[in-house]
Amino acid sequence: MNKIFRYPFLYIIVLLLITFLSCKKDANEIPDVYVDVYLYTTDPAFAPLNATSGYAYVAGGSKGILLFRKSQTEFVAYDRHCTYKVPDGNFVTVDASGLLVEDAACGSKFLITDGSPNQGPAVNLLKQYQTAFDGTVLHVFN
Repeated sequence: MNKIFRYPFLYIIVLLLITFLSCKKDANEIPDVYVDVYLYTTDPAFAPLNATSGYAYVAGGSKGILLFRKSQTEFVAYDRHCTYKVPDGNFVTVDASGLLVEDAACGSKFLITDGSPNQGPAVNLLKQYQTAFDGTVLHVFN
């Protein structure tokens, strides 16, 4: 009989060890932070969210959360933590055009509609949170 199959459990254990030891956490990953935010779009503090293409910042996530209204019924929520050199802790803000989100420190720019990198050194999308909207209350969560 072939020697490889003489100790099959040994080979399985060795393969599992190699697999687990080779997997390392990406140091450039946005930290996972529990997010469970409810807000009323009728609140004057969130008046910009009553119009399509309106945006607002709220506390939460790693560096804060950016809310953007894509349509009458659809919102997107991004963590404001820039995806370039995550350990530096840079954050993004909406630029003057309202179409891009930028990190002034590294120069990365992202599309506000989908969080994809548009310019600069960042290559990863902004971290996105889930949203649910019932017509009045916006729920942001992960």
